[in-house]
Amino acid sequence: MEVLTSRTIIHPRDLDRSLAFYGEDLDLAVAREFGQGAGRGVVFFAGGGLIEVVGTRPRPSPAPAPDLAGTADHPPAIALWLQVRSIGAAIADLQGRGVPVVRPPVLEPWGLIEAWIEDPDGLRIHLVEVPADHPLRRDARFIER
Repeated sequence: MEVLTSRTIIHPRDLDRSLAFYGEDLDLAVAREFGQGAGRGVVFFAGGGLIEVVGTRPRPSPAPAPDLAGTADHPPAIALWLQVRSIGAAIADLQGRGVPVVRPPVLEPWGLIEAWIEDPDGLRIHLVEVPADHPLRRDARFIER
């Protein structure tokens, strides 16, 4: 499987607190922002990698211990995001190696094609293909502001 980029995704209990920590306390530069309200997210540069802090639906109170596997309503506290050149080729390669696919490729509302696998401990790994016409493929130097 050919991985082009990666990031760690964090679903914090307190989005504003975590955004302040990564953006202000750690002084990480912003790579991009998306969404709004409780579901908004910020992707920060972190050396050779990226850290994405994104809101999610509120967790029940009291908040349970971080769940690596998560559920449909409550994503895992931490996930890995691996961008691949071809989601079809990546899935075929992984299945050939006996890696089960937790969720097959789906074109998400935000325009990325995502499939999910899990590591042996249940840590969710998002395999992501960025379609050729997606804004992430546009050169930011030439986008009108």
